[in-house]
Amino acid sequence: MTILDTFKSRIQVAERILITTHEYPDADGIGSEISLCLALREYGKKVYCVNEEPLLERYRYLDQDKVVYGFKDFFAKHPDFKPDLMIVVDTNTKLRAGHQICHYIGDAIPVLYIDHHPCRGRDLSDHCIDVTAAATGQMIGEMIESLGVKFTKKIALPIYTSIIIDTSSFRYPTVSASTHKLVAKLMDTGINPPEAYNGIYGTKRVHHMHLLASILNTASTNKDETIAWMLLKKEDIDKYAGDVEDTHAFINNLLVLNNIKVACMFRDDGDHIKMSLRSSGEYDVGTIALALGGGGHSHSAATILNREPGETTEHVIDRAIKKVEEALKKMSVT
Repeated sequence: MTILDTFKSRIQVAERILITTHEYPDADGIGSEISLCLALREYGKKVYCVNEEPLLERYRYLDQDKVVYGFKDFFAKHPDFKPDLMIVVDTNTKLRAGHQICHYIGDAIPVLYIDHHPCRGRDLSDHCIDVTAAATGQMIGEMIESLGVKFTKKIALPIYTSIIIDTSSFRYPTVSASTHKLVAKLMDTGINPPEAYNGIYGTKRVHHMHLLASILNTASTNKDETIAWMLLKKEDIDKYAGDVEDTHAFINNLLVLNNIKVACMFRDDGDHIKMSLRSSGEYDVGTIALALGGGGHSHSAATILNREPGETTEHVIDRAIKKVEEALKKMSVT
């Protein structure tokens, strides 16, 4: 049975559906759930999107029909809604959906995961997992087509946006001919690329450029320049009135360096440090992140680094970079 067959078979027997995504969602999760919700309504289903928290203001332009609710708001307005299927997009564990959502799903509500992240060591063959897809949004677009639902601009824009974000504007190795074929169909609905790009990335104030400059000024490399990294401090974000959501793409500036194999960005949040990793695809940063307690794709991954007693931020970074170097040596040997 193909992923599309699995999807259609689960949808056919469900009438009342809730869709959710991971906690602190990005545009791939948000765009995927909005587009799927609108398409399933066109298909005749009663559907809502319910997330752990209400939709952030920056993403509300994608939700023109206001289909996304925060958990408390939804059940205050629809206390008697009983779903016969819960669809979780852009993650493959209910634990990542947030405490309230996870508790609500429990063991009684049937769940369907739709995701393109690896699920190492777990059998999710009866769900929709495709690690070769460029974005969960690409999977959702193909699923909508399989139902025979036509793309409207309202349905197409959130998917288009999810693909822009999760491919870093089509630069990752998972982008395929199928990705661009779907994008062409989405654009046929009247999507304007510059408008869509500015919508999700936003037009910037000069303080955003100052924040980027301060972070780029911390860029360092190891001796053979195969690993590069930079440090983002909370005080810098506060100083330049920045938004953490606007800093995710900063790491991609390191991928232009000569000889680069792995790029890292460390975000010092005080109690812990978030480490993001990127590669051009030649080296699997998902495996590196997994060894550090995180996970992700071969080209894009992340983990949380906890401080040991007495450790400075520089010590944590040095420890992490040494582990990345060790991992690259092993990969080069194999």
